[in-house]
Amino acid sequence: MNKAVLTRAGVAAAGAALLAGCLTACGGGGAGAAGAAGDEAPAAKAPTPVEVVKASYLKTVPAKFATMDMSVTGDDGKTDRITGTKGWYPAATGIYDQPGGAGDQILIGDDIYTHSDEPVNGKSWMKMNLNKDGKPRYRLNDDPAEYLALLLGQEKLTLVGAEQPDGVEAQHFKGSFTQADLLTADESTKVMEEGNRQYLREAVKEVTSLEVDLWIGKDGYPVRVDTVRTIDKGTTKVSAKFSGYGTALPVVAPPADQVADFDAVMKGIDESLQDSRRKLDEADQTLRDAGLGGLKKP
Repeated sequence: MNKAVLTRAGVAAAGAALLAGCLTACGGGGAGAAGAAGDEAPAAKAPTPVEVVKASYLKTVPAKFATMDMSVTGDDGKTDRITGTKGWYPAATGIYDQPGGAGDQILIGDDIYTHSDEPVNGKSWMKMNLNKDGKPRYRLNDDPAEYLALLLGQEKLTLVGAEQPDGVEAQHFKGSFTQADLLTADESTKVMEEGNRQYLREAVKEVTSLEVDLWIGKDGYPVRVDTVRTIDKGTTKVSAKFSGYGTALPVVAPPADQVADFDAVMKGIDESLQDSRRKLDEADQTLRDAGLGGLKKP
């Protein structure tokens, strides 16, 4: 609430007090009526959706990790379900026991680790850096803190009402936002650390529109977030359920001695191919020098 609103509220309260005093002094209304009115405490004002989101964000940030159960539907209509752990600040995702045997994956910052049943150079994890040409790639992490951060200060967010998604008592909020909405910062977003705030602003520059259904539980944590996100490449629907705030096991990188670096492996393969090609050329030339026609066709 801004200063002007507070001032108006203060003036209104003072005016009401003066009026009540005047009525009592002039005998208007009677002592009994005045006493009855004085016994009634003013009703507490319900927090606005913006205030609820801000409080939830401030509570969620220090929890660091939560258990996730997420369904992702792309433009092709195919839905993938992933379960595991989400982390934030820094962004982290641990996907374990994926359906279909795709293998466990761990994402920490810009590094993704993929587990394989067929070790490479004796190592069962492959690490790949997602940066492009050495430059950071800004991306959304779809974690609870990030969802709340997107909604900080968004006046378009409305309260639908009390509901029980999956049997959990929660307040349902809903909103539809343009890119301009997402890029507009107000005082609410300043509760974020500046680095995180700037990163989020870069990440949403690819988002054309965002529809959000958010459920916040009685404990103040988000329990479910459904989003429809449109970017230049298409539309993605995500339905995410979260639990175990602060008790979920942290997402950590695999032991270094079990990790093979993708770039190093590919460099080794390239060098091996180049060495094989060089040896093949040498053998071809040797045969040609011997008048045997060589290995390659003219």
